[in-house]
Amino acid sequence: MSQVTHRELFPGVWLRTVHTNKFKSSYLSLTLLTPLSRETAGANALIPEVLRQGTSVHPDMEALSAALDELYGGAIEPMVRKRGETQCVGFAASFLDDAYALKGENILEPAAGLLCELLLKPYTEKGVFSSEYTAREKANLIDRIRAQINDKRIYATRRLAQEMCKYEAFGADKLGDEESVAAVTPESLWERYQELLRTARVEVYYSGSAEPDQVAEVLARALDRLPVNEDRIDPGCDVRMTAGPEPIVTEEVMDVSQGKLALGFRTGGLTCWEEEYPALYMCVAVFGGTTLSKLFMNVREKLSLCYYASATLEKMKGLVLVSSGIEFDKYQTARDEILDQLEAVKRGEIEDWELEGSRRILIGACMAILDDQGRQEEFWLGQTAAGLEEEPKELAARLERVTRKQVAAVAQRLELDAIYFLKGKGA
Repeated sequence: MSQVTHRELFPGVWLRTVHTNKFKSSYLSLTLLTPLSRETAGANALIPEVLRQGTSVHPDMEALSAALDELYGGAIEPMVRKRGETQCVGFAASFLDDAYALKGENILEPAAGLLCELLLKPYTEKGVFSSEYTAREKANLIDRIRAQINDKRIYATRRLAQEMCKYEAFGADKLGDEESVAAVTPESLWERYQELLRTARVEVYYSGSAEPDQVAEVLARALDRLPVNEDRIDPGCDVRMTAGPEPIVTEEVMDVSQGKLALGFRTGGLTCWEEEYPALYMCVAVFGGTTLSKLFMNVREKLSLCYYASATLEKMKGLVLVSSGIEFDKYQTARDEILDQLEAVKRGEIEDWELEGSRRILIGACMAILDDQGRQEEFWLGQTAAGLEEEPKELAARLERVTRKQVAAVAQRLELDAIYFLKGKGA
């Protein structure tokens, strides 16, 4: 059994603890939540990477590695994530739980100290970030941005979202773009870092055997250098209620052997904040979210129109994104069949095995979250960004009650808003 608590340490600085004896390791993360913006995304993504290079106490990676070795080989990694229209930047750490220390040492306190040291005591030169560290991590981040094109399946879905949300914050990439990253200087990055420390909502997460009050005490001390601000920004997420009068159609040509067809739907304003959310979650699963779904069983297996076909839900933004790999000349046939399968869901043409199979898969996924500290942290970060406190077990219980009629009702609200097609040269 685990006990989840959420408390405010300082104004806008929150601590979530998952008190559990289930794991031999403890998991600790520190995340700054800030509104996603094309102007600041690149600099924000760069900050944890540069901070991870060294601190005023441990000025380089070698010194940091030695400090981690003293914590039984703990690990701290920079993290950049996107939840709705919130960019989440910071660090995640894993280290031996105090209950398993060989000599009964307290590992939590020095681990929390090192994590907060990375955030609050950076290595500087002339009062700003190191020019060497900044230049190196800029090059690495630009390489990561460029490398996103290598996985065409993910690239196609990302391009769909960019075109679909061209005039919305959601259209920005969590890593930013090449141009904005290239323009960063040690001075401008330092200014952006100071602004983040002052204005971002701070979410600290701990999973392990330590008592919640002890964790709160340790973290409050470790974060005492954080600027005090009564008005930290609580990021939101704008939701567009309806699709445009005609779908946005975007085609790109590359040297590829397999076409990528992606379709984007608006949910009519349905998001994770509505009572119908479990029905929407089930709807996407029945449509294309599992290997029992209509897209997988019919479009891929039965009709062989796609190499793969699946649907995912952006729960805060109210989007359903369909991804498929097709032969170039199957574009129209595959597109029509994908839409036909959605129409079948809208009509409530859902077999018992489709409904119950999808239900069991989703509930199983909810319960599996409890067996993995990293997945729990991911889940709770998403809940935090959405301002929700529902636990995985509570969501599972709501999924148990979803009916076929409810699935069909939410499906009827889905509207096609955008189509993206990546095809080969000469196709």
